[in-house]
Amino acid sequence: MLQAMALHALANPARFQRFSRRILGPVALLATGFLAAGLYLALVQAPTDYQQGNTVRIMFVHVPAAWMAMAAYAALAACGASLLIWRHPLADIAQRAIAPLGAGLTLICLVTGALWGKPTWGTWWVWDARLTSMLVLLFLYIGHMALANAFDDRERGGRAAAILAIAGIINLPIIKFSVDWWYTLHQPASVLRLDGPTIHISLLIPLLVMAMGFLLYFVAVLLLRIEAGLAARRLETLSRRIG
Repeated sequence: MLQAMALHALANPARFQRFSRRILGPVALLATGFLAAGLYLALVQAPTDYQQGNTVRIMFVHVPAAWMAMAAYAALAACGASLLIWRHPLADIAQRAIAPLGAGLTLICLVTGALWGKPTWGTWWVWDARLTSMLVLLFLYIGHMALANAFDDRERGGRAAAILAIAGIINLPIIKFSVDWWYTLHQPASVLRLDGPTIHISLLIPLLVMAMGFLLYFVAVLLLRIEAGLAARRLETLSRRIG
């Protein structure tokens, strides 16, 4: 409900730009601060694991990237729904701005997972449920970008991509609960649990600081990409009028 209200409030491009220019600087500054603090805590303060040694530090990039990849896809689907239902003028620009960011986060998650898996499991990749569903998420992002640009009619491409984004939302609970529904090498959830985190506080704090840094970085870059998308749309409209 709150998300829908926010989308309605910011659907007007002029209103969005006023909002974006007001918060972009503080958000970028906070992102820099959280990422710097998170890297210091993760690389210097956090203890080594008694089994994995320093390899465990990959977690401080891998886990926030995974969380944000899933959150970005939820935002992508929300923008797709906004485009299809309310035809908000900003929704198509927003979904085109989100997709490459989400794809990049998913790729970071998969690459760091492979780097972590090699010394831990003895292999770069296994076709278990969690890893496979994350790979499907990457394909959904790539498919969204391909569909959005597959048509000469921009609106038609945006609607097709929005439908894919909404249909693909079913993959998010599969990713989340895959370690509970199927046998998998991937460890079960240790932070987002109903009975509370099972990870030690010395690792939990750096992880949450890094996660906040990833979130703020995502928001800052997304605002910049939407601003660029609005500028490109205005130039396109102006060139058509002149031509």
